[in-house]
Amino acid sequence: MKNKTVLITGGASGIGLAMVQLFAAKESKVYFIDINPEVGEIVAQKERDKGLDVTFLCGSVADLVETEALVNSIPEKIDTLINNAGVSHIGKVENTSPEDFDRVFQVNVKGMFNCTKAALPKLKQNGGGSILNMASVAATIGIPDRFAYSMTKGAALSMTLSIARDYVADGIRCNCLSPGRVHTPFVDGFLAKNYPGQEKEMFEKLAATQPIGRMATPEEIAELAYFVSSDAGSFITGTNIPIDGGFLGLKM
Repeated sequence: MKNKTVLITGGASGIGLAMVQLFAAKESKVYFIDINPEVGEIVAQKERDKGLDVTFLCGSVADLVETEALVNSIPEKIDTLINNAGVSHIGKVENTSPEDFDRVFQVNVKGMFNCTKAALPKLKQNGGGSILNMASVAATIGIPDRFAYSMTKGAALSMTLSIARDYVADGIRCNCLSPGRVHTPFVDGFLAKNYPGQEKEMFEKLAATQPIGRMATPEEIAELAYFVSSDAGSFITGTNIPIDGGFLGLKM
């Protein structure tokens, strides 16, 4: 990925931040989109202070016009697009409001569509490249109280297969990753909000749902994303790759 141009969405925190840091450290030219202006600028400046080539683009992937403007501001071709931006929701059908459903759909599904649609001309101009979508184990297995979130991750998987089929002749690969539980700031915030005083106990309970006995780190997800996006992964397309500590394959 050295000297290649990479666009990562949701790059200011969690898995996206780990991707920005890894790709930049490997000498990629990194652009990342995030909706948080203060944090995004801090992330970009820290990487530039290391002598790395990182540019922050502030905006919402849920808006097509805004997304197209951000992508078109990138002066060169794009080698890799990573659709990582996403939001979560906890609830069943009966306690999911229409507003919550629309909010999760707009970011997780429409955002993935918007970024892919905007980036395709630059990928074609490049003569091909890689699109990597973030799905989840929730795309293929039922998880309690994750109705809206699971719906969006199922859509991410289906979009991945369709894009891979439609653009294989253009030299564009499309894959998705399906992580299990990953220890991100979202997890810490969720526990603090819903289980005050029981954070440690509940964290250990959630971690134990992976047969391997712990949650993944964002850096582990980033390493797999790097491999699939790189020339070393050039024979991989139309594939959903679990990275879940045995969650899907070693049911206990």
